[in-house]
Amino acid sequence: MGMKDQFQEKSEQLQNQARQKADQAREQMQGRGRRRDEDMDPSHPQRDRDREREREQEDRFDQDYDV
Repeated sequence: MGMKDQFQEKSEQLQNQARQKADQAREQMQGRGRRRDEDMDPSHPQRDRDREREREQEDRFDQDYDV
């Protein structure tokens, strides 16, 4: 295998790796978009639980400083 062939093969490998990384990044961004949509949905049960926990923590914090 000549130097030109080795260079071409290495170039193709790097291009394939770059494509794979770009695809993975695109998939991650799409996943984040879906999660944001769920967070914005007021009827989402996890979001309701999170809000309730935040309220409870704030109440505890307020009680600690009221004493």
